[in-house]
Amino acid sequence: MAVVLVSLKTVASWQTGSVAMLGSLADSALDLLASLVTLVGVRFAAMPADDDHRFGHGKAEALAALAQVILITISALGIAWRAIDRLQNGAPTGDLEMGVGVSVFAILATFALLAYQRHVIRKTGSIAIRTDNVHYQSDLFLNLSVIAALVLDQMMGWRAADPIFGIGIALWLMWGAGRAASHSVDQLMDREWPQEEREAFLYAARDYPELDGLHDFRTRHAGTHRFVQFHVWVPADWTVREAHDRMDAVEEKLQSRFPGTEILIHLDPEGHTDRETMLPSAITEKKP
Repeated sequence: MAVVLVSLKTVASWQTGSVAMLGSLADSALDLLASLVTLVGVRFAAMPADDDHRFGHGKAEALAALAQVILITISALGIAWRAIDRLQNGAPTGDLEMGVGVSVFAILATFALLAYQRHVIRKTGSIAIRTDNVHYQSDLFLNLSVIAALVLDQMMGWRAADPIFGIGIALWLMWGAGRAASHSVDQLMDREWPQEEREAFLYAARDYPELDGLHDFRTRHAGTHRFVQFHVWVPADWTVREAHDRMDAVEEKLQSRFPGTEILIHLDPEGHTDRETMLPSAITEKKP
């Protein structure tokens, strides 16, 4: 998709001389490079754990997403610089039909791509694909702004429309880059799951008496993989074998309810805590 759009927008940018179209071309060119980065990141993240990466390679997706953010930011700065130069020096655009036609085609193609990406995100939860999806969402507004800039410039004689829309495109790209960066940083910094996900897991854990006294509950993401670990009190009369077998059975049941989640349970003697890590009583109550 990016290869086709880059080819069409190269011709359209040459024909129209539009800064907005040039920004759209730069954006599509970065889409192509970003998609290649995403491909490498996703494939690397899907590799199983090895001797050097015992927790897997999931964070490669977050690194790929950050690489996209850098590319988007560079593109936005370049577009803004070109737009400011055009605003100061001025120059008319041309070939309205070519510019509008390419932009309309780009909008239709982007709608199809976004629909497919949303399908992939629902199935995998990939943060790299989600970042790519955010970028392509901005393409819809970007292509609409190109149409508006060309129409205002050529049909209404407002020469400042093209560079102003170019600056708007640059600001939009930088805003999207900042939003995408926050998701990647959260994953690299091992941010906890959202509160609703944490509570859903804790409510599910209440279905298993073996997990009474659950404490020191921690969660994180790494690519499409999720990790959760916690401590559990066990009665003093349980043998190590009995506790191990019971917890293995609980882990298997929870993993079937939360696919793609690695669960690590640490056993403590009943009543023991290393520090004040008990969950609030409100969390451990049954969900109504």
